[in-house]
Amino acid sequence: MTATVTAAGTPTGPRITAVETYDIRFPTSRQLDGSDAMNPDPDYSAAYVVLRTDAPDGHEGHGFTFTIGRGNDVQVAAIEALRPHLAGRPADELCADPGTLGRDLTGDSQLRWLGPEKGVMHMAIGAVVNAAWDLAAKRAGKPLWQFLADAEPEWLVSQVDFRYIADVLTPQDALGLLRRGREGRGEREALLRANGYPGYTTSPGWLGYSDEKLTRLARRAVADGFTQIKLKVGADLADDIRRLRTARAAVGPDIRIAIDANQRWNVGEAVDWTRALAEFDPYWIEEPTSPDDVLGHAEIRKAVAPVKVATGEHVQNRIVFKQLLQAGAIDVLQIDAARVGGVNENLAILLLAAKFGVPVCPHAGGVGLCELVQHLSMFDYVALSGTTENRVIEYVDHLHEHFTEPVVLRGGHYAAPDAPGFSATMRPGSIAEFTYPGGTFWAADLAGAAAAARAAASAAAEESPV
Repeated sequence: MTATVTAAGTPTGPRITAVETYDIRFPTSRQLDGSDAMNPDPDYSAAYVVLRTDAPDGHEGHGFTFTIGRGNDVQVAAIEALRPHLAGRPADELCADPGTLGRDLTGDSQLRWLGPEKGVMHMAIGAVVNAAWDLAAKRAGKPLWQFLADAEPEWLVSQVDFRYIADVLTPQDALGLLRRGREGRGEREALLRANGYPGYTTSPGWLGYSDEKLTRLARRAVADGFTQIKLKVGADLADDIRRLRTARAAVGPDIRIAIDANQRWNVGEAVDWTRALAEFDPYWIEEPTSPDDVLGHAEIRKAVAPVKVATGEHVQNRIVFKQLLQAGAIDVLQIDAARVGGVNENLAILLLAAKFGVPVCPHAGGVGLCELVQHLSMFDYVALSGTTENRVIEYVDHLHEHFTEPVVLRGGHYAAPDAPGFSATMRPGSIAEFTYPGGTFWAADLAGAAAAARAAASAAAEESPV
């Protein structure tokens, strides 16, 4: 769609008329869902944004970034700071070139000072940019994975910011990769629609779960068709040895078990701990140390082979991914749909991984992340890497019911979405219930907590001696 232009040269046509933000939190810490060695009590949360237009089609752009509770209000404030770049922006231009929005947002010099291109502001940019891609795909009438896979390579290259990575990946390199990726695209798309994309599940492996629950969920995962599960580790070595022994007994020798330390260790600890668990044949060790320590990851990888090293969910931008690949520091690259600056930057990271021949196995352990990242992996398979060998998308079995188009798993595989957009739209009822602090759930919960505190204070006062 092309905007018309008035005689004075002012574009007409639909524009962004509203930018709505929501602080949405789910009380997952109460069941220890999501618990790990570094984050024992996460409340899975979404700093959520909706872009509304005055277009007659009524389409909206939905996006979010993932947090684990407190601090979600800070993330929402960061999204609010981007509002001046969005209000009144022509919708047709935005959908025809989301990359320009990404460059405008990362290029805001005063906000850039808070990064640059990392941290809370960069995650806010990712939420907004993802909302723009959701809107573009909806207006095109295609799921995002297909919208990307159908795009001309030249246009996809125009969406990527090559600043700081051009020493390794040039626009011409990217164009060559994408052109080669189109060969056999139709056959792979048919296979994807028929068979889906392989997944693995973290659902059995949260650190706070009992051995009985671990065993039950691990066996269920195998029965559901998963060929890989993942366990959180890193709090106590004796507990980890017991839990890995329990998991291996539950799933047998042929199911892959990945382990995830969530950045718990120093480099030497990571080596020693991983070696201590090697008898249980872990497939990879994930986030063994700080996500910023490129050379530390390289040292760990050399020392723990054949156990693979995986990281990426907290890697802050394409530049650090470039260095991890340059240094030969990882065996598995884990993109996150909401950590970096949105679809545009994840395209750059997928292209870097394709150039280095490193498999991409996305992180999806958070509210809505499964819904988003499936699109990126499916695009990668259909139109870039052309393979699913040693590639899996993480799956976590909670909170999908809050989305209008939740992921569908069949036989341990993600079914290809067919609804237009980025699968990011949350149900209005869930927004109304879990917006913090005024949503119906939180208002009642906070009122109950306050009443309990008053009752406890009154009882203590009555028991105190005069």
